[in-house]
Amino acid sequence: MEMLAMLYIWVKAAHIIFVIFWMAGLFMLPRFFIYHQECVVGSEEDSKWIEREKRLKNIILTPSIIIVWVLGLFLAMQIQAFQMGWFHAKLLVVLLLSGYHGWMSAYASKLARGERKMSDKKLRLMNEVPGIAAAIIVILVIVKPF
Repeated sequence: MEMLAMLYIWVKAAHIIFVIFWMAGLFMLPRFFIYHQECVVGSEEDSKWIEREKRLKNIILTPSIIIVWVLGLFLAMQIQAFQMGWFHAKLLVVLLLSGYHGWMSAYASKLARGERKMSDKKLRLMNEVPGIAAAIIVILVIVKPF
């Protein structure tokens, strides 16, 4: 039993670490987009931004979201969180944040094709989404309001 308790706290620590990595990437990507949109399509600078965004997605964002989900679901099963109201709310916010991740990845592909459909102002506003989601998730997990 003590071994399972130790495993649980190590998995929880790993989950939090990868949440931090994921959030860092989600904060960086829209900032990259703002700078990327300023350069000329097809230029050397454009190619550099495409490569930076690709690396951010492939090295940080994609592995992190996968690990966060796998470890998070493991932790939820261990504490039977699917029966808790706060967890349902947290799961909804994490699903929305995952959708945001997918949307940002799709926008990176559009930028790589030379499409620049969003304004800098809108991208700056979109940059607030991960912070708001993180605040809500932390409150739900720590306070457990319901």
